[in-house]
Amino acid sequence: MEPNWIIDLLESALQIWTDKLSEIWSLLTQTPQSFRGGSIWGAVSNISGALTGIGYGLLVLFFAMGVFSSASSFREMQRPEFALRFFIRFAAAKIMVGHAMEIMLAVFEIVGGVVSAAMNSIAGGVSSAAHLPAEIVAAIDDLSFLESIPLWLVSLLGTLLITVLSFVLILTVYGRFFRLYVYTAVAPLPMAAFAGEESSQHGKAFLKSYTGVCVEGVVIVLACMIYNTFLSGSAYTVDATASAVTMCWEYLGETVFNMLILVGLVRGASRIAKEMFGL
Repeated sequence: MEPNWIIDLLESALQIWTDKLSEIWSLLTQTPQSFRGGSIWGAVSNISGALTGIGYGLLVLFFAMGVFSSASSFREMQRPEFALRFFIRFAAAKIMVGHAMEIMLAVFEIVGGVVSAAMNSIAGGVSSAAHLPAEIVAAIDDLSFLESIPLWLVSLLGTLLITVLSFVLILTVYGRFFRLYVYTAVAPLPMAAFAGEESSQHGKAFLKSYTGVCVEGVVIVLACMIYNTFLSGSAYTVDATASAVTMCWEYLGETVFNMLILVGLVRGASRIAKEMFGL
């Protein structure tokens, strides 16, 4: 194996990382309706429509449970204010079940406005690509075949770590997208819980949880922006007196450390969003 093979291997791993960051940026700008051409959204719409009928059945059940648990006697049920209060609750819950998808999209669009505002603050998006410093490339090119053997292990280990982190990062963002679909598909069922006074807490918990998933997008955008700014504002200092193995090891160590910070923030976006907004 020639030293150039080591350079190509490391550069390809860094390019995978850069491509995944660009893909994340693209995903965060998409709506559920436009993702993958809208085919997934069509399936989600069909599932939501099928569950709406079940939601109406649960609506009546939760409403009846709420009425009988709140009324201490039959005479109290005959009071106009009692009947009016429960009629308004029933009507509101029926609207929420029938328009569950519209409500979910409204929440997504509100949070999406925050995401768009954050992304528009840096017009170029995540554009800082990682590359091997020229000094390291030159040092590797000057190595003989025997001298480059220790670099094989370093380059293979570094490439493996960077590739794994890249796919963990993109899988986390894709996982958020699919959770949005799952929440939207089953929305008519928890929305029916608003028909009952006691069961309404389950509907509130569902909306809070869904809002938390939407807010994760804000946390991911901010994490990517900070990472991008950090890379743009800091440059790796190469020790020209060190050996090629040492230079490459130090560079990969610092690069992987920075990547781990971003991956940790993205992986913890759900917890961060809930802590920040009390969801």
